[in-house]
Amino acid sequence: MISKAMSYFNSFDMNLSIDPSIHQNAHFENVFIAEEDLEERVWINCEFLRCNFHGSDLSGNNFIECNFTDCDFSQTTIKGTGFREVVFSNCKINDVNFSVCNPFIFSFSFDQCVLDRANFVETNLNKTIFKNCSLIGTNFEQADLTEATFENCDLHGAVFFDSILEKTDFRTAHNFNIDPASNRLKQSKFSGSNLTGLLQRYKLDIEFDQ
Repeated sequence: MISKAMSYFNSFDMNLSIDPSIHQNAHFENVFIAEEDLEERVWINCEFLRCNFHGSDLSGNNFIECNFTDCDFSQTTIKGTGFREVVFSNCKINDVNFSVCNPFIFSFSFDQCVLDRANFVETNLNKTIFKNCSLIGTNFEQADLTEATFENCDLHGAVFFDSILEKTDFRTAHNFNIDPASNRLKQSKFSGSNLTGLLQRYKLDIEFDQ
């Protein structure tokens, strides 16, 4: 039996493709598919507004140049899922394991998103932009964050270990704890106000001139 979610997406396929698993140039709004199985589908230049994917299985999907706005993506399963030039805006993406995504289709940006406890272990996040995001408890172990940007992001409890942080911009990030001895920090960018996040392991008492 075809699920309600699959029937909905098939009926709104703006590409009118013979293959109902391919959606192109489509707009989806207020779609509720929490805990649905929606595997092995292709989405090209689609927009998702206020859609709820909470706990859904999106394994094997490919999202190409898609935008998600005000969506709940938390606890979704994305094993083998591809993301190419995908934009997440004001979305909830808690407890999502990005480390099992398709590594060859893996590029996106995040603006005003909640990515608490997300898993980016061993992923390539080169030049990825995180803007005004909550990344509490997020795991970046062994991730390549070369030239990535954390603009006004909360990194409380985020894990950086054996991570490539070369030319990474942390100037407006806060609450992070990064061990310079355990990560590659060549030409990383920090501000004077958040340098303590690099020195916590040394238990130094640092005072800044008023």
